[in-house]
Formats: sequence, structure tokens, C-alpha cells
Amino acid sequence: MPDAAIQTKEVRKSLRYSIMDGSAYSAMLGLTQDYVAPFALALKATIAQIGLLASIPSLAMATSQLMAPNLAEKAGSRKGLILPVVFLHALMWIPILLLPHLFPGEKVWWLIGFFTLSTVFGSLGNPAWGSMMADLVPEWLRGRYFGFRGKICGLVALIFFFIGGAILHFSAHDIFIGFSIIFGGAILFRVVSWYFLYRMYEPPLQQGKEGHGLLDIVRDMRSSNLGRFIIYVSLLNLSVFLAAPFFAVYMLRDLKFGYMTYVVVIATAALANMMFLTYWGRRADGAGNIKVMRVTSILVPLVPLLWIASHQLYYLIPVQILSGFAWAGFTLASTNFLYDATAPENRARCIALFNAMNGGAICLGALLGGFLAPHLPPVLGYNLLTLFLISGLLRGLVTATLLRHISEVRHVPEVSAAELLFDRLNFARLGPRTVLQPAFYIASLFKAEKAPSMSHWKSAWRQELTTVSRSPPP
Repeated sequence: MPDAAIQTKEVRKSLRYSIMDGSAYSAMLGLTQDYVAPFALALKATIAQIGLLASIPSLAMATSQLMAPNLAEKAGSRKGLILPVVFLHALMWIPILLLPHLFPGEKVWWLIGFFTLSTVFGSLGNPAWGSMMADLVPEWLRGRYFGFRGKICGLVALIFFFIGGAILHFSAHDIFIGFSIIFGGAILFRVVSWYFLYRMYEPPLQQGKEGHGLLDIVRDMRSSNLGRFIIYVSLLNLSVFLAAPFFAVYMLRDLKFGYMTYVVVIATAALANMMFLTYWGRRADGAGNIKVMRVTSILVPLVPLLWIASHQLYYLIPVQILSGFAWAGFTLASTNFLYDATAPENRARCIALFNAMNGGAICLGALLGGFLAPHLPPVLGYNLLTLFLISGLLRGLVTATLLRHISEVRHVPEVSAAELLFDRLNFARLGPRTVLQPAFYIASLFKAEKAPSMSHWKSAWRQELTTVSRSPPP
């Protein structure tokens, strides 16, 4: 079957190209994601404007997601939508880069406008990308593949987050020059990401029964397992983003942290997230995504509550490690559950609806947080700590009331929480090797002189992706 062999080879190449795309995109994220709020603070943004900076782009993203499936159909293919919006996403950082130097008047409002456009272009291709990747990665391999990919991407994002912090630290005499440098680097890496997306193979869209429209999916939300899942994650994100945009404000404005201290705190969670991705990936493949979500969702509400106890760096470091551990499992499992629970013909629309509802919830959470923060009574001298307390309590309430109504869609064995956490736990996997092997793998990608294939992967990582921790579900 030469056609099948050719297709298999293209899929394998594309899985490696996806890692290279993700690495370049993560470099862009490392230089931008956690520096937009500090950039706004440098432009003299108020706490209400910080809330708008998080909420308005999320609302615009949510609205745009509803158009994404139709745009992909009009483009003729999934890549026909992905490639142009990714390129526009890169270009939108040019006016943000130039904003302190060229744009008049209230620069924070210009930032909110341009960042909103950037967010829209950056997210429009997500449903098509998710649909394409779900077709490329076999169901039984998704936990480990996306965990492996996420670990590499997390390392790259972490490295460039440190680089961004160092650039800002050494350009403190003219901080906007530093921001221009890191945002310029972000543009370059997003263009590199576009190139590897261009090289990827797009499988033919699987044809089954005729797909449902968005309105049909919305009507079934309250009665369907997928609908309950989307509602749960959306309400959880509302609770999370009640506080999430304001941790940077708390550190930089209230605690007077320098940029390097800020980088250390944020990077600790990112490093922990990266180190535990394949740990959770193996467990999600074996025990099911819902089991991982149930365990990690117990920890997610604790994180903002623990921030109240102390603001000392030696205390915040282990809190951030716990945060990275919990969010690594929850994010990976929730993403893979969305892929598992959707039929191929409906997947792009379901992902679009998921992104739209979560974007709306994030918008509402950030708006409420920005409105409430100045009016809340202080806890231990800080209004924002009261907001963190409310966020933690709401996260726990949402999880306790909604998560138990969502069931696993794959056939997986029943395991206890203790078995899930400690079965086949190999602490050697969580040491320096976890950090160094992705670096060697990335280097090997760019040294390849011919089209990459999975057969050339380093043996340790080939085993990581092909050894099943439990038997694949039927």
C-alpha cells in the first residue's frame, strides 16, 4: 500500500514539524505572554486598565471563534485558514513594539486595541489546528505526544522568558528599548512558527455523518457530557481569571519586586509545568483524562489561597511548583478530553465553541476582578489578596458542584488517586534529564539534513512516546 506508506511518512514528518512550530511559537510566548502586563504598567496603566487588557482581547477572541469553522470552510482547508492568521498574528506585534515611540495620547488604550487584534489573529486558527492535530495523533498516543511536545515547548518558553527578563533588567535605564527588543524577537519567532506550519501535512478531513451546526451543539450542552465539560471549564476559568491578571500587579506594584525576582517566581511555575507534562501524559493515557482532572482540580483552588500566607520568595517558590504541577495535568487532560469527546466531523466546531465560551468567561472574570479589586477590604494590607481569596473559594465551589457530572469517554481501568499519583513514579524522570533531553532533541531537529522521521528520534524519547504505561484502550 504505497499510498498508505507515503501518508504515514508525511504524518511522522508533520509530528516533528509540529514540535518545531510549537518551539518557535513558545519562544514568542516566552517573550510576550508574561510581559504584556508589565509593559502596560510601564505605560502607567491603572488596575482597571489591566483588567480591560485581559478582558477585552478575551471577549474579542471568544466572538471570533464562532466564525472560525466557517472561515476554514471558505478557505478550502484547515491550513488555508491557519497560515494567513498566524502571519497576521506576527505582524500585529509591530505596532505594539512601536507604541511607546510613535503613538500619541493615552498609550495604554492603543495597547489594548492592538493586543486585542493580535489575540484575535492568534486564536482564529486554533479550532482548525486542533482538528488537524487530532487527526494526526492517534487517540491512544495523545497524552504522551502532547505531554512530550508540551515539555519541549515549555523549556523553550522558559528559556526565552528568562532572556526577556534579563533584557529588561539590563535596559532598566530605558525600559521601552528593552520591550522593543523582546517584542521584535517575538515577531521573528512567530514567522519561524508559520514556516513549520506551512511544511506540515494536512490529513484529509474524515468524513462521517453530516456534522452538527454550532446551534445544535449549543442546544445539547446541558444534556450532553461534552456540554457539561465545556460549562465546567468555562466557569473554572471565570474563577481563575478573577485573579490571574493581577498577580503581576501584586508582585510589581504592591510587593515592589524587581523584574528578575518577578521572572524567578513566574518561571518556577513554568519549569514545574514542563517537568510534569509527560508524568501526567502517561497517566492520562492509562487512567483517563477525567481522573487526572479530578485529582488536579483539588489542587488548583489551593494556589491563590496559598499566596495569602506569605510574600517571601522562599515561600512563593514551592507554591509555584505546586501550581505548575497542578496546571500541567489539568490543562493537558482537559485538552485531550476535548479531542476524545468530539467526532471528527464536529471537532472544529466543538473546539471553536469551547474556545468561545472560555474566552467569554475569561473576559467576564477579568472585568469583575478589575472592578472589585479597588473596592475590596484588604487582607494583610492588600486588596488583591482578598481577590485571590475569592478566586480560590470560587474555584473549589465550581469543581465540587460540576466536575462529578462529567464522565470519561474512553475505556480505562479504575484506579485510585494514590495509584494515579504514585504508580510507576520514577523520580529520575523529574531531574536534570527532564530539562536537558528536550534541549538535545531540539538541537537534533535543526541538525537534520533530510526530512525528519520518527525513526531518527533519540531512543529515550522514542520509548517515551511508544511505550504504553497501560494497555491501549480498545
